[in-house]
Amino acid sequence: MILKKKKLKSDDISASPAVISITSSVFAIVLGLVFGLLLLLVIDPTSAMYGFATLVSQGFSSGENFGKLLYNAAPLIMTGLAVGFAFKVGLFNIGATGQYTVGAIFALYAAIVLQFPWWAAILVAMVAGAIWGFFPGFFKAMFNVNEVITSIMFNWVGVFFVQLFYYNTPALQGSPANQSVSLAFSNPNAILPNLGLNTSSLLGSFFNIGFLVAIVFAVIAYIIMNKTTFGYELKACGLNRNASTYAGINAKRNIVLSMMIAGGFAGIGGGIMYLSGTVPYTSTVLLNPMGFNGIPVALLASSHPLGIIASSLFIALIQVGGPQMQPEYSSEIVNIVLAVIIYFSAFAFIMRNFVVKILYTKKQKAKKITIPDVSAEVSGKEVTKP
Repeated sequence: MILKKKKLKSDDISASPAVISITSSVFAIVLGLVFGLLLLLVIDPTSAMYGFATLVSQGFSSGENFGKLLYNAAPLIMTGLAVGFAFKVGLFNIGATGQYTVGAIFALYAAIVLQFPWWAAILVAMVAGAIWGFFPGFFKAMFNVNEVITSIMFNWVGVFFVQLFYYNTPALQGSPANQSVSLAFSNPNAILPNLGLNTSSLLGSFFNIGFLVAIVFAVIAYIIMNKTTFGYELKACGLNRNASTYAGINAKRNIVLSMMIAGGFAGIGGGIMYLSGTVPYTSTVLLNPMGFNGIPVALLASSHPLGIIASSLFIALIQVGGPQMQPEYSSEIVNIVLAVIIYFSAFAFIMRNFVVKILYTKKQKAKKITIPDVSAEVSGKEVTKP
């Protein structure tokens, strides 16, 4: 006789990893916003609510601002992917800034000097960023040098290399000399298309397809990590490098490839930013904050490629609303509020552990599972055991 089996009851949905990650991220955002509001109240109680409302709503107040939000989110998505992809392999890619900067300058070189179209210039940026990501990955795989150290060092190497390259390539220099020549003047085909939506009544002058390009690469990253054997091997290396090596996985190769892919994402971010034709590249010896902003973006999304899209939009929303708080609040105050929110967002990983403790504060009762009793096989009866 065929035994009747009942399906086991699934665990409470509140305890699932996805819900825990989302809850911790939302908690971090709320905590950051509350802290920002309190700071505004201390500085100027009369304008605090106005300033806070401006901060969180300006990105949706007009088509121009919404277009600017998407414009700011595009490179954030790419640098977030650069950090998040490496996180999945157990690596901390803090070198996204250098990879972003190298990708940006070579995208401009391809567009201005080589006269490449926009899509080819983005591919050049990807290759340049991947090459810059190769070095930390190589030293980690071959000599077990901490990737945080090498990637930080290569941030500065990248900045000064780009400086040297820029000032020795006169064709890149515009007026003033520290700013790149206008793409509209040198190669209009290298400017990212705007699909005819860059009018003030629609999405404003900042809009281009950079955001759509970033989404495509986020989907590609998701497919690689969750739908391919290669992605499985990468995550296995991140969970336990020694065990993956014992299982026959080439951990050294995967470490190098993962850092190259992460660097390629950051390089694309640099290409998207400066191929927009909106702002020129400005030569500087300072590290670009865009790469560092990718860290809270990745942490806020628990390094999930699709979640990175949402977290990038949130950070971009704050970046668009911040300047609109002036003149009631000075630029320094705005930067403090932005920094507090961003860094609280970066604590989402820590918040996740806090949320887990909250969910499991009450002692769970022993679940009763219905299983077939062998002695009752003939009658088909079932016995409930604790």
